[in-house]
Amino acid sequence: MAIVTHGIKRSSYVEIGIIKYPGYLESSVLGLTELFTVANRFANSHVDTQLPVIRVTHWQGSPQDPRRIKRIFDSHTGARDVVPRILIAPSSLVRPISQEEAAPYAAWLNRSHAHGSVVTSVCGGAFLLAEAKLLDGRTATTHWYYADALKERYPGIKVDVEKIVIDDGDIITAGGMTAWTSLGILLIHKLVGSAVMLETARFMLVDPSGREQSFYSRFSPRLDHEDVEILKVQHWLQKNGCPQC
Repeated sequence: MAIVTHGIKRSSYVEIGIIKYPGYLESSVLGLTELFTVANRFANSHVDTQLPVIRVTHWQGSPQDPRRIKRIFDSHTGARDVVPRILIAPSSLVRPISQEEAAPYAAWLNRSHAHGSVVTSVCGGAFLLAEAKLLDGRTATTHWYYADALKERYPGIKVDVEKIVIDDGDIITAGGMTAWTSLGILLIHKLVGSAVMLETARFMLVDPSGREQSFYSRFSPRLDHEDVEILKVQHWLQKNGCPQC
């Protein structure tokens, strides 16, 4: 499916869903949305390459049925409804989310991850991933202020607050409250390449040094397919490691 954006044909959409969970930081949501919008504008100038359009959506529990997590914002409303390629639990400014508040989001995140979504967090958003049991047995980062609480509440997680970003392939966590800039730049690099990433960082005055994918990640396999059995194996390898990888 070819997409025309400002007169430029683009080959496909890639959806990034940002989760508006109880206690989320609005500036983190808006900042990420604007960062990906800028990346799309620069990607439009690369007429010689077939870069995907970054589709940004916001997700939140319905007031009528909090267990139903649905899109409440869509930057490209004509796009086909699919499971987002990437989901982000943004920063928070309050106490860590409670188990009760997190329950519907955790169940939805777990299902989305099982169907191939890369799940990410910033700052206190790590608690949402932890409640979804996605960080068990992994190393993750969060804001230093939340580190002890995360360790105590989820002893199965190895918390490393020395890292700005920890990219584990299918799970990515970012540390400080404004580390959404680091996560966003990393995701832009993964989705539309280094040239657009550098142009976006330069325009937004974000320092991209030290944020190259190779600094944070191991080999990252494609997860946006529908082979459930293969996905189970891929998730197991990402979590437990592969001696020969």
